[in-house]
Amino acid sequence: MIIHKSFKHGWFYHYRIHIPKTDVLCNNGLSELRSYLLDVRENCPDDYFQKGPRSSGLRMQMDLDIKKIKGHEVSELARIGLESNRFKTAHSNVQMFMLQNDNKTISIEVPIWLMDNEMPRFHEIFNSNDPLTGHIDALRIEDDKVWIWDYKPNAEKERFASIQTNFYALMLSKRTGIDLKNFRCGYFDDKNAFVFNPTKSSLK
Repeated sequence: MIIHKSFKHGWFYHYRIHIPKTDVLCNNGLSELRSYLLDVRENCPDDYFQKGPRSSGLRMQMDLDIKKIKGHEVSELARIGLESNRFKTAHSNVQMFMLQNDNKTISIEVPIWLMDNEMPRFHEIFNSNDPLTGHIDALRIEDDKVWIWDYKPNAEKERFASIQTNFYALMLSKRTGIDLKNFRCGYFDDKNAFVFNPTKSSLK
């Protein structure tokens, strides 16, 4: 049911996709996402991830309407996943619990990228012509929207997690051809979740 591929992108990222859930949840207008998740396992351009900017390292400001939600279902999933303590890291415990037990999570550690010709002012923003890259912690489908989630152990203190996940949405939208209006973003821990609609026009 779960397909696994390890990518050596600086260090090892363990990409996984839950095929049955993906087939069901991507059946209503999200077939491009399913195609991408299957294809990237065999055709990921690994060299893109060896240099250049990474979403997790971005430090900039954006005007985003972020809403804090206490007791969100992803926080509950994180809490139970952390308590399971099956794996060596908190991230792995949360991600694997979600993939195996949450009926909306379809994939984890999804590799994504954005080329310099796919975004205006790319060099000005990133000070590089190398592709922007990243790995999405968890992908969920809810109400036919693609939810991009990033687990942060102390989410309330995060200053740039929204920037990271916003660019994740931009990258996945570009890779799949799915309009950005069909994406939602969030970051979370076992207590709080912070959610917003991604945008490509709010860079300061």
